Amino acid sequence: MSGPALSDLRVLVVDDNDHMRRLLRTILESLGIRQVRDVENGMVALNDSRLNVPDVIITDMMMSPIDGLEFSRMLRDDPTHPATHVPVMMVTGYSEKQHVEAARDAGVSEFLAKPVTANGVAARLRSVVENPRRFIRTSDFAGPDRRRRQVPVPEEDKRRAEDLSHSLPAVEAHPGPVREAPVRERRPATTYDPDGPRPPKRQVLR
Repeated sequence: MSGPALSDLRVLVVDDNDHMRRLLRTILESLGIRQVRDVENGMVALNDSRLNVPDVIITDMMMSPIDGLEFSRMLRDDPTHPATHVPVMMVTGYSEKQHVEAARDAGVSEFLAKPVTANGVAARLRSVVENPRRFIRTSDFAGPDRRRRQVPVPEEDKRRAEDLSHSLPAVEAHPGPVREAPVRERRPATTYDPDGPRPPKRQVLR
């Protein structure tokens, strides 16, 4: 693992549902994470993450007085906030394409659809820890690069592909000698003579 182990993470949970906060805390503790803080809304999270900078923030989408999207935008848009670059994982029951894109455009690092499972939380945490994305700040966007890095192709596979691409034109240009199929000797045609001798009948064994 290139980043810190999961057990070393400091995680901030943001959700206005007390049951969901307890569930996420239980899941995180089952993964060996002991440094877990939870708050009830995005405004409190902005202040808490300034004083206790986490390694990862897990937030719900639908909250009040500000929802998870607005919370993420406010966090990303403030370059003076000590947690502005912290990965944000959004948990929500709205998993349609437009909601995923809205979360991405708000600077969310990972998206986790409900119902939440321990395996799903662990997979998203490992993604942000082991494969961090470059942080981008432009005039209209602040957050992790929205283009995920492509998986590199092994050098051996690259060489095989190059060898194949080089050999194909050579085969087409030099197909090699054309082998003619052997010509079978044609037997002369025989005519049937009704008055001639008849061939002996075959005995049928029973």
